[in-house]
Amino acid sequence: MGNTSEVKITRLKELGNREATVFEHDSQRIIIDDQGGMIPEQSAVRTDGEIQEGSSPWLNAHWLPWFRSNSGKPYNEAEYGAFWKANLLYHLAGNFPCLPNFGGGCAVDGINFPPHGWSANLLWKFNNSGFHEGTGWALSTMDSPESSMPLVFRKIDALVPGQNVHYTSIAVKNSGKTDMEINAGWHNTVGAPFLAKGSRLSACADAWITALERSEFQNTARFAFEAEFSNLREVPLQKGGKVDISTIPGPIGYTDFAAGRVPAKNHLGWSSLVNPFLKIAYISFFTGPAAAAGDDIILRFNNLWLQFGGRRFTPWAAYEGGTDLTYCLGVENSAAAHAEGLEYSRQVKKNLDAPTTIIIPAGEEKILRYGTLFAPYGENSLDEGVISLEGEENALVCLGKGGNWRFAADPGFGILKALEKKLA
Repeated sequence: MGNTSEVKITRLKELGNREATVFEHDSQRIIIDDQGGMIPEQSAVRTDGEIQEGSSPWLNAHWLPWFRSNSGKPYNEAEYGAFWKANLLYHLAGNFPCLPNFGGGCAVDGINFPPHGWSANLLWKFNNSGFHEGTGWALSTMDSPESSMPLVFRKIDALVPGQNVHYTSIAVKNSGKTDMEINAGWHNTVGAPFLAKGSRLSACADAWITALERSEFQNTARFAFEAEFSNLREVPLQKGGKVDISTIPGPIGYTDFAAGRVPAKNHLGWSSLVNPFLKIAYISFFTGPAAAAGDDIILRFNNLWLQFGGRRFTPWAAYEGGTDLTYCLGVENSAAAHAEGLEYSRQVKKNLDAPTTIIIPAGEEKILRYGTLFAPYGENSLDEGVISLEGEENALVCLGKGGNWRFAADPGFGILKALEKKLA
């Protein structure tokens, strides 16, 4: 509640009467809803060749579903269930945290988890906000609604002057007497006009696998089911042959999913989407397995949800059997098995030889630290996508076919760690 010369923080009610926190400085604007931690907007100022001197047009990277309810009324299953089918879809937008379940709803230890967990469905309690050495921060909390899984969540959102990065720390404390096995993830979802045919998709994974046949993608996929592949240019198809998904198509009438293993040697995990026509990049980054400390929640998978028009049912279509009106791309990252939920993740334990759950020991706390960058680049360096990404002090260094590009950032999450100590 207040501002410095560079970062402003505002509390307001956004469309749909949702309470929200807005972070802003000269080149970045982020809206974070209390409802489900949804982030309907992460915008940057365009600087590409179409922009005339003196203008400052903002571009939002995040997907805003045409079917998102803005009635201001709470979700009512009896009234809205036939169309929306879930509370999550009623409020869905952009990017959001997924804890302690990633994927579809499921029942575990007598608890019925909603799709993508409590963090994406319940209200976060906004506690306060402020500034630390110029960085704007907001603190929110959430308690488990189930006494048999006594978890406490503490979320810190932050924006740093001079950086086009939304930083988030989510601490998960187990206040019970037994260890808890959970999923964790971030469901970054980008949409038009940033997402467009010809955009370039990249990720750090060194091995990939497509969706299970018996899944939500059973009747929407063009990819072969449970097929392993090594890179995004050679994805096996049900009808034979392979397809290159590193270059994004338009709406083609399919909805697919693939999970990729973050290499164990990586100090930093990442995924990216570049729009070479607008000269702007969207990059998510997080602590990699090789840099894991004792308190880290490590995300082991890049997940791709390619929502390109394959869901001919509500709410994606206006009526059952109608045209899927939804074009978006999930560039997600998780500790989970595919998007099949905590029950399945606990059963299989591993996917592509990487663990699919996180253990929160009794009486202890673990922390998920995450950054999402949305920023313009220059010199045609990343026009064909990000080949590799490395973290340096105060920078993310991206290698593209056109050369390197450095983005101001804090890949070691020192800023978040300082805020964690301050706000503990």
